[in-house]
Amino acid sequence: MTGNIHSVETCGTLDGPGLRYVIFLQGCQLRCKYCHNPDTWDFNGGKQFTPEEVIEDILKYKSFIKSGGVTFSGGEPLLQAEFVKEVLKQCRKYGIHTAIDTSGSVPLSLCAGALDEVDLVLLDIKHIDTDMCKTLTGMGNENTIKMLDYLEKKKKDVWIRHVIVPGFSEEYVVLEKMADFLSRYTVIRKIELLPFHKMGEYKWKSLGFDYELLNTKEPTKESINRIKNIFKKYNFNVV
Repeated sequence: MTGNIHSVETCGTLDGPGLRYVIFLQGCQLRCKYCHNPDTWDFNGGKQFTPEEVIEDILKYKSFIKSGGVTFSGGEPLLQAEFVKEVLKQCRKYGIHTAIDTSGSVPLSLCAGALDEVDLVLLDIKHIDTDMCKTLTGMGNENTIKMLDYLEKKKKDVWIRHVIVPGFSEEYVVLEKMADFLSRYTVIRKIELLPFHKMGEYKWKSLGFDYELLNTKEPTKESINRIKNIFKKYNFNVV
């Protein structure tokens, strides 16, 4: 068995608690308009590694990530769920905390085994309205909600991630509905609100892709604070 890996970050601080070894897997079926890693979309990119090769490299950094752990990101890591599951098992063997950063777009029938092995899921809800989700990403949110239901059943810790894109996901009434909907879940430990940015725009240009959000402005601090307060009303830990 091998996994197709785009790149590795050995001292990541943005993808889970503490200092983390972050594995970016190659391949994604979504086409998010704001994606800052479109170079991970192609399933044929990246390099092949075995689970044994990956864990061997992770262990070199074990002393550095002892207060953090390992995070699988992408691309969409759960498109390579069996590979991810094998590395997760090895991490558990060595007492290393694990996380998966996922859009939840992969059907549970293909990835439940990996979810069963992980400690924390960073679940990126693109939009609470499935039609708007499809507009933003090319795919609805049905699988994402099913994944959240599964994680609730399995009592797996979840951090919800949500990118605030003016014109798409900055509608306060809809965000209120999202906060209300999420309040029924007991496994959500944190809400991460991620302001839209254009730092990946140059990648779109270099790949010859049409960047539709060229004229979209970043959300203001005042807007982000207003959205934070919406979620805080429902007693969420919001950052």
